[in-house]
Amino acid sequence: MLFKDQIAFVRQHIRKNKMRVFMTVLAATIGCAFLIVLASVGFGIQQTMNNEILQDEQVTRIQFYDQNATTEDLDKIKQQDHVKAVLKHTTVHYDVTASLKDRDVYTTNSFYDMKDYQAVKGKLFAGTYPKNDKEVIVGYHFAQGLLNEKERNAISDAELNVKEGEQVDYSKYGYQGDIIGQTISVAFKDQGEEGQTLTETFKVVGVTDKPSYDWQRDTSLIFSDQALPMIEKTFTKTEDNISAEYVIHVDHMENVMPLLKKLKDDGYHVYSVLEQMDQINMFFFVFKAGLIFVGTIAVLISSIGIFNTMTMAVTERTREIGVLKAIGASPKLIQRLFLMESAFIGILGTVLAVILSYIISIIVNITMPLILQAATNEDTFTKQAFVFSVIPWQLVVIAATISIGVAMISGWRPARKATKIDVIQALRQEL
Repeated sequence: MLFKDQIAFVRQHIRKNKMRVFMTVLAATIGCAFLIVLASVGFGIQQTMNNEILQDEQVTRIQFYDQNATTEDLDKIKQQDHVKAVLKHTTVHYDVTASLKDRDVYTTNSFYDMKDYQAVKGKLFAGTYPKNDKEVIVGYHFAQGLLNEKERNAISDAELNVKEGEQVDYSKYGYQGDIIGQTISVAFKDQGEEGQTLTETFKVVGVTDKPSYDWQRDTSLIFSDQALPMIEKTFTKTEDNISAEYVIHVDHMENVMPLLKKLKDDGYHVYSVLEQMDQINMFFFVFKAGLIFVGTIAVLISSIGIFNTMTMAVTERTREIGVLKAIGASPKLIQRLFLMESAFIGILGTVLAVILSYIISIIVNITMPLILQAATNEDTFTKQAFVFSVIPWQLVVIAATISIGVAMISGWRPARKATKIDVIQALRQEL
């Protein structure tokens, strides 16, 4: 029997039992779609978390924690391939308040070598980099954070009276003029027993770029490290009040992990957020495997329907099988015909399941942020790139292999039964 004749034979018998085959295909479709959609949640959450990490400029940074590092150590690191700069970041651990006329803001501070800092950061949102110890760069929201008592009370009232589903417009508060060129007063206050306070004036010469996320507020102050001596004259320098860390900036994310491994092999204490990503990926590998296992159970349940359909097909076609054997059909051919029928059910169910899964995935990604926004009254889920369901081609291949494989296994036993039917008994069966 030619292959096209085998196909025609299978199609003929499928047409005879359209409703039964339809229900069996439907069961296979639901089982396979459940597997894909369930596993797609794991892929979606993983992609969202990875995107959150990758969108942060921290991915090209390596934290260097060796406080006893010498100049020779730093020079050695700077000479490594793919290293853009080794940036020293100094922080004064005191309460810092910046004031402009009757306005003030509680803020954070950082001290850098401005030449290295400019090489890493590039162009500012506005202004220039400090050229001496009396100039400072401010965060993107610094001016907006400069509030007086009247505005603070107005904000408190607005937050108490805000209507459901609405948000307070903070942009209309704060200093509304051009912050560049203004002279601000910065107070460093020790809350310890000594209670020392240092107040100095600085000229604002630059503003940093807008943060990556809308919810982030940057009111920080960034000084040249030339300003450190005036701090150290007032406060005793210890690791508790003035600390420094080194940040290694790498040219590209792909070069971070090889460099990190080399530095660790050389005995340096270093860390990168990409190490965290490796741990996250390992967790999600196990998580997705668990989801696929649970989804496979649904496919196995649907295989019961395929088994019953094929068993009934063999019983109903006993006389046909006897005729085929009588005219010389081999047991392998008969087995192949029934396996082709079960494979058809599996393939058709898988194709429909993949189409249905993509439709469900699109609907979930559109509706879930809206549902969560309505439930929490927060627009974070609609503004940020949250992905709840992702169906990569690898998942489709895994699901298709499992679904079609289970369909073939379900049809194998009935197909084997068909090859063992006695010819004489089959031909005696009444039509």
